[in-house]
Amino acid sequence: MDLRNQGASGNVEDRRGMGMGRIGGGLGAGGIVIALIAYFVFGIDPGTIMSVTEQVAPQQQSSEAPKGAPSDALGQFVSKVLGSTEATWSGIFEQSNSQYRPPTLVLYDGQVRSACGMGQSAMGPFYCPGDEKLYIDLSFYRDLQTRFRAPGDFAQAYVIAHEVGHHVQKLTGGFRRLEAARGRVTQAEQNALSVRMELQADCYAGVWGHHAGLMNQLDPSDVPEALAAASAVGDDRLQRETQGRVAPESFTHGSSEQRVRWFQRGLDSGRPRDCDTFTAASL
Repeated sequence: MDLRNQGASGNVEDRRGMGMGRIGGGLGAGGIVIALIAYFVFGIDPGTIMSVTEQVAPQQQSSEAPKGAPSDALGQFVSKVLGSTEATWSGIFEQSNSQYRPPTLVLYDGQVRSACGMGQSAMGPFYCPGDEKLYIDLSFYRDLQTRFRAPGDFAQAYVIAHEVGHHVQKLTGGFRRLEAARGRVTQAEQNALSVRMELQADCYAGVWGHHAGLMNQLDPSDVPEALAAASAVGDDRLQRETQGRVAPESFTHGSSEQRVRWFQRGLDSGRPRDCDTFTAASL
């Protein structure tokens, strides 16, 4: 990617190197959802995630870190990627006479507190609609290259753009679909709805990629990098690697083929209206 002319976003909260205190009351509903995603997608025992609320570092984090672009190279990179998503989505929202409210990107090490409960790096990046923040331990990029075999700066940018896609869903009412369905449908139906949410976020990431290309921020090798990343985090591939078998009924993010298809769809069109996974007859 060529981000030399892209300004860094100031909506970055750098908590790296900061300790954490305990969250009273445990994870809460949002945190439990994250723990379940960790199980279905990454093969991590939900008890491992949830027990973090009982065994956290004694050092207290008294306040949020101040906002601003970090000075290190990787911190600058993610800040510029976030700035690029802000430019794209602000323009798209303006076209529909709306105002885009950008999310905050939180960088952390190991464990982090959010309005959705306690998160940890083993869960991978996540978005919390409760505080409109996306969380990432930048060591995930090492995993993206080694474990998922998806190297490259655009692959790294895709991860952020996907979480920003969830934020767009929050602003446009997508998360209300999940809340309305919770407790009223079977687990399989809930999983199917989650897949549609995730694939739409992939498509929104592609929409950003389309506009990043129009801003001359993409190199010829960038698109294959992002497609490789989307494929690497498909439920079928992850389940096969972690469990030795594939259970489609437990998918929460979509298969590798589906994730690539919907990212490519947004990348080709650049139009959010082409990302309506909820009314699509097939995914």
